[in-house]
Amino acid sequence: MYKFILSFLFILTTGSTFSQSELSHDVYFDTDKFTVPSTEKNRLLLFISTLQDLEIESISIYGFCDDVGADTYNLKLSQNRADAIKSIFSDNEISEDLITNVDGKGEILLKIIEDNNILNIRGLNRKVEINVKPKPPVVEEVVIEKIVEVEEPPKPKLPKNAPEKLQGKLNIGDKIILENILFKTGYSTILSSSKKTLDTLAKILVARKNLYFTIQGHVCCTQLTRDAVDRKTKERNLSETRAKFVYDYFVKKGVNKRRMRYMGMRRKFPLGGDPKLDRRVEVLITHVGDTN
Repeated sequence: MYKFILSFLFILTTGSTFSQSELSHDVYFDTDKFTVPSTEKNRLLLFISTLQDLEIESISIYGFCDDVGADTYNLKLSQNRADAIKSIFSDNEISEDLITNVDGKGEILLKIIEDNNILNIRGLNRKVEINVKPKPPVVEEVVIEKIVEVEEPPKPKLPKNAPEKLQGKLNIGDKIILENILFKTGYSTILSSSKKTLDTLAKILVARKNLYFTIQGHVCCTQLTRDAVDRKTKERNLSETRAKFVYDYFVKKGVNKRRMRYMGMRRKFPLGGDPKLDRRVEVLITHVGDTN
């Protein structure tokens, strides 16, 4: 029986007393409209891009109208404006679970700024306010080290990763998730940290000439099973362009294109858990030829 000295670190953590400030953004609308103007949508997409690496606790969306129109009409219009912004967030892979408030507040009182031009004031009141609350940072407080003597535990059998699976025995219908092939939110290009893994997979597939497969792209966070919008092309086919990115990459690395096809799966098969795991690509084995 083997024994060894194991050192336990007890770390006490607490939320920082200096929490990060909320991020805010306003989107302005035309009179009596809840369709987001193109210039405002571009501004909103730039704001969404700044949230890429932010740990978000919650997002609040509040719609407003100017003082023209009946109260009941303005309340409905302000809600439609808030819903329009929520839709853009989900189309660009921001999880709806983070959005805690989507409320139409109706009209704002006319005199909210120092300006003599009523039209200017009303233009500023036709808006949606977006507030993004980051998660508070965790600060290390105390480290206590304790030395104990324990029996060496048996080593757990780790599940095979994608390269190991592709080198093992495969059958028609087997599906392999390409772990660590992660995509930038709203785009079909992989993160730089994923390039090494994709190179490894390409080398394996070049060598295994008997494998034929379909590359399936997936997206996260959209409503129902809709596809997400590719921010580069502005088309709603992000799952397909992600699959095509991997397809093109494999072709450049020497994988015979006759052995491959690609397709977008939209948001039909979410994995649950961290949304970034749904921004993924899988390989479906469609034929296994003779290895001789």
